[in-house]
Amino acid sequence: MSARISHEKSVIDNLVIAGGTGYRRWCGRLEGSPSCRQQIAYKEETIFTLKPGTGRLALGEQLYADKIINRPRVFQWLLRIEPDLSHFKAGTYRFTPQMTVREMLKLLESGKEAQFPLRLVEGMRLSDYLKQLREAPYIKHTLSDDKYATVAQALELENPEWIEGWFWPDTWMYTANTTDVALLKRAHKKMVKAVDSAWEGRADGLPYKDKNQLVTMASIIEKETAVASERDQVASVFINRLRIGMRLQTDPTVIYGMGERYNGKLSRADLETPTAYNTYTITGLPPGAIATPGADSLKAAAHPAKTPYLYFCGRW
Repeated sequence: MSARISHEKSVIDNLVIAGGTGYRRWCGRLEGSPSCRQQIAYKEETIFTLKPGTGRLALGEQLYADKIINRPRVFQWLLRIEPDLSHFKAGTYRFTPQMTVREMLKLLESGKEAQFPLRLVEGMRLSDYLKQLREAPYIKHTLSDDKYATVAQALELENPEWIEGWFWPDTWMYTANTTDVALLKRAHKKMVKAVDSAWEGRADGLPYKDKNQLVTMASIIEKETAVASERDQVASVFINRLRIGMRLQTDPTVIYGMGERYNGKLSRADLETPTAYNTYTITGLPPGAIATPGADSLKAAAHPAKTPYLYFCGRW
């Protein structure tokens, strides 16, 4: 009896092996054929989200329903023959039209989720960044509103008033369901590190009371000129004015202080209307940054050129 059972088991095993070998040969030929490439039906990149707990049958149905594969039976056979490909992980992935089904499954198994870019540009305000965050895809929104006080509280800032200008401008990559606060924390952490370095290495005798004034000056430089080679010269003019108690008199500070009242043009009345940021009416630096400074402006604020200039020259 045992010999008969052993014989039957051997026959079944041989059939499975033969079937598997034949399938692998067939699939190997198919991998290089146009018909296999068409199994990923999209002609452009597509983003696919796999929810936690999704089994192989449900995955096949979802891929077919989303028109990502057009041969669900081939898909299920592949998972049966190669069960190791069934260990897929939940997440949001990017599929390319060149992918085979096997490559797609290996991606799902790897857990390497799609990365999305968020570009924070020099010279922009935190309010601009918050708008970008609201519009960016696949971000989990946790901020209740866009008030600076709300952001400062969410980030648990040591100095809540030091918020404008304190987010490093860069292209920040993130995965789906990254929170808005998590991205802001990354940008803030890098800016703090950059400011600490600039502060420690700053030139001697600069009239800054604290790091926030360094960032404030850097933001003014950022808005005053877009030419990198001029920034240390621009910094020298403002530093020279500060040293003798002369008003900075720079238009970007007026614009910032006007807020939503600014309509794209500055009048003489605007220059003469006092605000906390209007450097035509106040002496010294405004209470905080007016934009996000880039690395060059931060460097210029910490190492201004040594010049006697109190006014900007047409050519330095």
